[in-house]
Amino acid sequence: MSRFARWTAAAAAAVLMAGCSSGSPGGNRDDSLTSQKPDWGRCKGPSAPGGNWQCARLKVPLDWAKPRGETIGLALIRSKASGGSRIGSLVFNFGGPGGSGVSMMPLYESTIAKLHERYDLVSWDPRGVGASEGIRCRSDKAIQAAETVDATPDDAIEEKAYLDDATDFGRGCEKAAGKLLSHVSTTDTARDMDLLRQVLGDRTMHYFGISYGTELGGVYAHLFPKNVGRVVLDAVVDPTADSVGHAKNQALGFQRALDDYLKSTGQDPKQGSRKIADLLKRIDAKPLPTSSGRKLTQTLALTGIVRPLYSKEGWPTLTSALKAAEAGDGSQLLTLADDYNEREPSGHYGTTTHAQRVISCLDDRQRPTPEKVKKLLPEFEKISPVFGDFLGWDTAGWCHDWPVAGQFDHPEVSAPGAAPVLVVGNTGDPATPYEGARRMADGLGKGVGVELTWKGEGHGAYGSGSDCVDSTVNAYLLDGTVPKDGKVCS
Repeated sequence: MSRFARWTAAAAAAVLMAGCSSGSPGGNRDDSLTSQKPDWGRCKGPSAPGGNWQCARLKVPLDWAKPRGETIGLALIRSKASGGSRIGSLVFNFGGPGGSGVSMMPLYESTIAKLHERYDLVSWDPRGVGASEGIRCRSDKAIQAAETVDATPDDAIEEKAYLDDATDFGRGCEKAAGKLLSHVSTTDTARDMDLLRQVLGDRTMHYFGISYGTELGGVYAHLFPKNVGRVVLDAVVDPTADSVGHAKNQALGFQRALDDYLKSTGQDPKQGSRKIADLLKRIDAKPLPTSSGRKLTQTLALTGIVRPLYSKEGWPTLTSALKAAEAGDGSQLLTLADDYNEREPSGHYGTTTHAQRVISCLDDRQRPTPEKVKKLLPEFEKISPVFGDFLGWDTAGWCHDWPVAGQFDHPEVSAPGAAPVLVVGNTGDPATPYEGARRMADGLGKGVGVELTWKGEGHGAYGSGSDCVDSTVNAYLLDGTVPKDGKVCS
């Protein structure tokens, strides 16, 4: 059970188809860190990519307030520029938070082939993620057992079970992560990024942030405005929103995407949404059987509905899954939910949602109580009759009884004096609604944030079928051509 991850469209498609400073903050800079030379070599492991990909590790401080203290290692991946006239490194973060850049970067290579000609493609697993001290808060057995917990409790007994489960998850994270749990914030990772820039030998940071990666990019620009090079932020997180605001944004975004899907099938959005909401209520009362022998619960069904909304190519799959569920078979929705939850046929689960939770709970200071959330539920349900209840309750359960305090209500992204940052918004984006792009551009500051709009569907714009978007982004990254603020691609 988790809020819907702010993932890149490329990641979604991959799963469906198979204070300002330019220096080191907090104490004296450790020159041994900035002068380190990563030992780039062949990537290892059963899923290691072929081709020209190389892997290495970067040593960073556990606590950036003590840069000469204990260190941890971050996993890196790169592929050198394939052509001439190399510009430098182009660093990618694909979202989450909690997404593995080491795993995603090779999958994204064909989408950015033109950029690869003049940039070294670089990504990494942020601290607490994957091969960078990745945090696992629960065993596979415990994760599957928690599928029976109702994420939209209907009575006091279900509410207690929901909150007890949240407490148990937090305690598991604390036991697994130890002192790292207090040092996996977006700010910590932004500081890691600037060390990576120095170690790569780049004067400025050329960066492509997608989904949550846009929030990370905004925080980086705020901390290191003088180090900003050519930066693209695509599928933009609203930097003005607190945790409740993010949940409302997602309720709006996913309902908007669902409405567009329903229109595409010839249905009235209000009637179609009500039909789906009624189906979810029936599943809540009586989970559906599946071919695997597991039951499709209401929470799993909702997760299965969310998955195809990340990309328009997934809409036919949603039609088939809903039709089967109406007929009493939850198998297809369960398969989609398992995709989203990174559950393999063997029963092994990935840890993206674990990392997502430890990072966002360290970032988010706001911890709404169940009593407050109950008062907010009518607002959520008005925004979305399908997703509102889940996302409302999620604000109470996500960081309930969390072992460490949150750091801020919303990220600071103002970056006076930074080079222009290209902010790309998609009008049909479900996970990071379009309105966030303008707010990010405004937050970065006049002359810094430059907005580009795509009137399209799915999570993310670049590489999603718009020649206008792709050519505009490529011209900016390859030639430094900054488009007019407010440019629209149909």
